[in-house]
Amino acid sequence: MKILFVCHGNICRSPMAEFYMRHIVAKSPMATMVTVDSAAVSTEEIGNPIYPPARRTLDSHCIDYECKGARQMTRRDYDECDMIILMDQSNLRIATRLLGGDPQHKLSLLLHHAGIHRDVADPWYTGDFEQAWQDITLGCNALLKELCTTLHKEHIQP
Repeated sequence: MKILFVCHGNICRSPMAEFYMRHIVAKSPMATMVTVDSAAVSTEEIGNPIYPPARRTLDSHCIDYECKGARQMTRRDYDECDMIILMDQSNLRIATRLLGGDPQHKLSLLLHHAGIHRDVADPWYTGDFEQAWQDITLGCNALLKELCTTLHKEHIQP
C-alpha cells in the first residue's frame, strides 16, 4: 500500500505527516506493507526543504526525517498511490482539480480518519506547529489503526 500525504507547499504539514507515519508504521504489523511519501498541491515551494520550525517539531518528538525538496503531486501519484491524504479542504479542492477528479475515491482528509471533520491546523499561518503536530499524530494514528483493521479483516475472510 502506498500513501501520499499532501498539503499546500510540502514543507510543513505533509512532510511532518510523512515522517511521523513512517515512524509508527515501522513499529506496526504493517511495516513491510506500507510506503509513505508527501507532495504539494502548489508549485510555490518546489525544491525547498522542510520548513525549519517543522524540522524542529519533528526533532522535539524524536522523529527521524530525511532532507527532501518539496514537489508537486502529479497524475502519476494518483495512479500509483492507494490513498492520497490531504490536510485541508482547500488542498482537497485543488488536488481534485489538478487530477481531473477522483474516480477511484483515493482522496481523503487526514482528520476524517479520526472521525473529526475539520482541517489540520496550518502552522504556516498560525505559527503553532505543536497544534499541527497534535492534529497530524491524531490523524495518522487513526489511519494506521484503520489500515491494521482492514488488513486483519482481509486475512480472516474465508
